[in-house]
Amino acid sequence: MTRHFLEVDDLSASELSEVLAAALADNGRPLAGLGVAVVMTLPSTRTRNSTEMAVTDLGGHAVALAGGEVGVDVRETAEDVARTLAQYHRAICMRVVDHEVLVRMARAIDDARLDVPVVNLLSSTGHPVQALADLLTIAELDARGIGGLRGTRIAWIGDSNNVARSLTLGAVALGMHVSVSSPEGYRFGSDDVGRVASHAGLGGSLELVDDPVAAVEGAVAVCTDVWVSMGQEAERDARLAAFTGYQVDTALLERAATGAVLLHCLPAHRGEEVTAEVLEGPRSRVWQETSHRRAAMRGLLAWLVARAP
Repeated sequence: MTRHFLEVDDLSASELSEVLAAALADNGRPLAGLGVAVVMTLPSTRTRNSTEMAVTDLGGHAVALAGGEVGVDVRETAEDVARTLAQYHRAICMRVVDHEVLVRMARAIDDARLDVPVVNLLSSTGHPVQALADLLTIAELDARGIGGLRGTRIAWIGDSNNVARSLTLGAVALGMHVSVSSPEGYRFGSDDVGRVASHAGLGGSLELVDDPVAAVEGAVAVCTDVWVSMGQEAERDARLAAFTGYQVDTALLERAATGAVLLHCLPAHRGEEVTAEVLEGPRSRVWQETSHRRAAMRGLLAWLVARAP
């Protein structure tokens, strides 16, 4: 069956390690002469650029399509879009609002017995390629690289959103310890906690911590994201009030492990979830993280293509 990548736990811990290793390797040109659809129903700078360049690195040709051009479930069903794009492309990469659209597309591909993986470039529930880039960035902090991730402690401060969910799933699967500190109403639910636990491996763990200061203790990386994402503008005042006390500033970073770094998937709202001093400071790794988006996608696509049935 075709291997899709809709969330990090579509991969086992060993497969996740293989993808991360492939991101750092010379994968040749497995997409030579082949196309990859890059469908952007939501705007993004990093996602589109990193995906298109990764396809180029692998010898392929990326065809970028805006949401209005495709009209998923408006001009035609998600299933018909999937089967159409599969006639032209070796993979379909989608950035969507509703995660169920990706599930339906992958199911249509499987039912049609087409060997074309569907890749989640961001959805309402997850941002798995970002998680791969984050793990690559954290691995650079240890001379052992990917092998040094096991036992590493990281902290997530702020909204337990789609980015937090994917990173936590991947980190815990690789034996890392993740502390998440979010205000009431913005925390992982019991289903999220259970999902992480079922995918935990190598001694990895998830801890939900009320106090951000306690959460960052011993963490080599402090991770955050915006408090108000696309589509949440009407909630802005309520969210800013709820997240008071969850800003990543110099004082909070100093409470983490010696030399701890900041991760942020960007775009950032300076002065809200993170101070400009930290984001622009020497312990910020946001630009390395951004660069790794290309490597992560390159490794993922090479791995998926190599596993054609």
